[in-house]
Amino acid sequence: MGVGDSGGIILEIELILKRQLYQALRRKNDLSMKGWFVEQVTKLLNKNQLSFNLEILSQEINQ
Repeated sequence: MGVGDSGGIILEIELILKRQLYQALRRKNDLSMKGWFVEQVTKLLNKNQLSFNLEILSQEINQ
């Protein structure tokens, strides 16, 4: 898996899964895909006791 220098992440998933995900995010107070993804990454990193600081990224999302 290649890792580039940009902040972008591209995932290819089944269309039905994509539709279900966006529908679920809308039900969760219009949470954006980016917001949800960052929440999940933060939980994963905290769970694995990695010390990444995502505060700046969280501030960008909430602007």
